[in-house]
Amino acid sequence: MPDRSPPEPLDYLPTLPRNLDVGIGCIGAGFIMADCHLVAYRQAGLQPIAITSRTPENARRVAQRHSIGSVYATYRELLQDQRVEVVDIAVPPDCLLDVVREVVTHRQIRGILAQKPLGVCLDQAEQIVRLCRDAGITLCVNQNMRYDQSVRACGQLIRRGDLGDPVLATVDMRAIPHWMPWQQRQGWVTCRIMSIHHLDTMRFWFGNPQRVFASFRTDPRTEFDHRDGIGLYILEYDSGLRCMICDDVWTGPAREGAAQAIGITYRVEGTKGLALGEIGWPKYPQRNPSTLQYSTTSTGIWHRPQWDQVWFPDAFLGPMAELLVALETDGQPAMSGDDNLATMALVDACYQSANEHRAVEVDR
Repeated sequence: MPDRSPPEPLDYLPTLPRNLDVGIGCIGAGFIMADCHLVAYRQAGLQPIAITSRTPENARRVAQRHSIGSVYATYRELLQDQRVEVVDIAVPPDCLLDVVREVVTHRQIRGILAQKPLGVCLDQAEQIVRLCRDAGITLCVNQNMRYDQSVRACGQLIRRGDLGDPVLATVDMRAIPHWMPWQQRQGWVTCRIMSIHHLDTMRFWFGNPQRVFASFRTDPRTEFDHRDGIGLYILEYDSGLRCMICDDVWTGPAREGAAQAIGITYRVEGTKGLALGEIGWPKYPQRNPSTLQYSTTSTGIWHRPQWDQVWFPDAFLGPMAELLVALETDGQPAMSGDDNLATMALVDACYQSANEHRAVEVDR
């Protein structure tokens, strides 16, 4: 007879540090910092105390908006501020390695939160991880989709066995991300910018795959030279699990006059249950919480947990909180630099697969 008792609650929120007064220095004042990081930090009571940007006026404007007391003309000047113990770096990936090289020379810095991707390739990511390790600095990578409330709740279902052994997992994105101007000089559109979220989520849910097959075509809307427009991915696990990702950033001529059909959904099938999710991010700036519904063989009904939090901006608290907790406990964040090397290796394998039109073994 099916069990009709209420399901065990899902813990989808980040763990906060006991000490909220650690001084955070912010390098970068663009959208992600101004509209996501700092909004989430202030809501939780964290202490961003200094900011800098390559455009000083942007830094001053963001500082005023978020009540940040110190504005510096350069990140080198910010790093001289002895109150800054943790640095939140939000610069383009081709600038990240040079910034980290400077950060690690300052002895008062104990932690770094770095944006994804962690450099422009696996080799740069390895250099960044090594620099932080040698300096005794704890590195956390801002793979913030792991803190989307639905993604996190689904991960808990998988880990505690509610769905049984994983059989098939899919992510279907039909959405037009906000692209950054610096992507043009890299020739990147989707794989290192958006697909890296979905590839990392599969790792968060299931661990590292053994091999990947990726196929790209260009995005008709993007005018600069690129290859990774629309991306299709198949991840193979030795357990038999298969994961499939469709990242369609074209979505049809949605910006050229056709009606829109935009959204991101996922589906996880196991031997004992099924989970369906929808990611609310495509409706930003409207607050639209991601959703999750799941059913198991033991209950035979749909469970639909609910929350008020959203990915943008609320989930951006998670990576910084994870870093601060790691500093308190003398541990390592789950999204450590070492962990992220496996995500970077998977992304590099996707590019290799698409270039060579074959499945590629993942080297981590």
